[in-house]
Amino acid sequence: MRLHIIKRMAAGAMALSALAASAQSRSAYFLDNYTYNFQHNPAMAIDRRGDISFPLFGNLNVGTSANVGLKTFFFKGSDGRLMNFMNPQVNTNKFLSGIKNHNRIGLEMREQIMSVGFRALGGYNHISVGVVGDAQIRMPKSIFSFLKEGISNRTYDIGRIDANAHAYTEIALNHSHSLENLLPGLRVGGTFKFLIGFGNVDINFDKADLRLGKDEWNAITNGTMRVNIPGVRLLTHTNDEGREYVDDFEYDSFSIGGYGMAVDFGATYRLNSDWDFALAFNDIGFINWKSNVEATTNGDRIVSTRDYPLNPSEFEDSFDDFTNAISGLYQLDDNGDTGSRCRAIAGTMKASARYSLPMYRRLSFGLLNTTHMQKRFAWTEFRLSANLTPVDWLGLGVNYGLGTFGSSFGWILNIAPKGFNLYVGMDHTIGKLSKQYVPLNLNSQLSLGLNFPF
Repeated sequence: MRLHIIKRMAAGAMALSALAASAQSRSAYFLDNYTYNFQHNPAMAIDRRGDISFPLFGNLNVGTSANVGLKTFFFKGSDGRLMNFMNPQVNTNKFLSGIKNHNRIGLEMREQIMSVGFRALGGYNHISVGVVGDAQIRMPKSIFSFLKEGISNRTYDIGRIDANAHAYTEIALNHSHSLENLLPGLRVGGTFKFLIGFGNVDINFDKADLRLGKDEWNAITNGTMRVNIPGVRLLTHTNDEGREYVDDFEYDSFSIGGYGMAVDFGATYRLNSDWDFALAFNDIGFINWKSNVEATTNGDRIVSTRDYPLNPSEFEDSFDDFTNAISGLYQLDDNGDTGSRCRAIAGTMKASARYSLPMYRRLSFGLLNTTHMQKRFAWTEFRLSANLTPVDWLGLGVNYGLGTFGSSFGWILNIAPKGFNLYVGMDHTIGKLSKQYVPLNLNSQLSLGLNFPF
């Protein structure tokens, strides 16, 4: 499998729009009859004898998150046809006004392969196996200015390009326990996770100070690519000056890339019949990758190349040519396999408060803060929700979120009669679609699952 580096990253801002990022439904957080609240906070547990998930579809969550949309990159022409931002008909100022200083798009997926819940050890327990996948890209506004404006400016700072993708399986044991004897209303919980890593890629292109000429580019660059995938091979290109550098990588086989562990810990506190509060820290851990194939500039690198002379007319017409051109800026040396690499996984903090109406306890209002801790891909969100359980077997919720990726409307429907539990919901409801049925807003999320309580 061959994976282009810079070209894929530049195109990724639009390619990811065709995919359907939160790993766990936040819309379901305040529903008491939702089976998987223990994944939000390990102290949360449902008062039942036990439960078992439907294999592969017990808890499926997939979505995208972005602070830009499809309409940021595509416009309607005078003939009504859709055109990308590189088309000369698209006004430069109009396009750049919709671009953020740091443009982010991500895809995340969590699938529960199996889960079993049961009472033991004085509390409630879950044993579960799941798969987690995540891909993120962050690109500065300056790179889109460069692509759109061409040589109208002579200097550009197009550094601070970052990308990360990883996938792993987690085998988890959760236990929640009431501490009523110590403090009435207090419940604590913890989850231990054994992690099996499949692969990880980190790309950090921190610096690219670029001076343009019609016949030559001159740049000072600094960047690193780390690939933690068994059997990966770096591929090289030789430019007109005879310099060989890494511009791609490939791998042919699949195997386990590393092992690690993580923990969740949390607590819930019911102050009185009206108010309850919760706090949790999830996915605090690491994976030790067995191999680390590295390509880097080895510090600042001065690059002068005639490989990609700029022609204004070609620049306006060919997005593909200039994404290829950008890949020539970072002439990465192949450092080979530098040995094992230990990397922390992304942690999350969740804090919440809920108020139940005294005149009708089955209706409650909650505020949830989610803070995702992942360095340059960190994000935070506040979500206000209204939750109704008119009967024990039916849960309904609507909510509004506001955070790093803008605003969103969410909903959840949870049906849980005796011996059966089906839920479906969205944290980011899909809005207007293009003619190709692609969401114009890149924030979208779907959660669904089928479980059998007993």
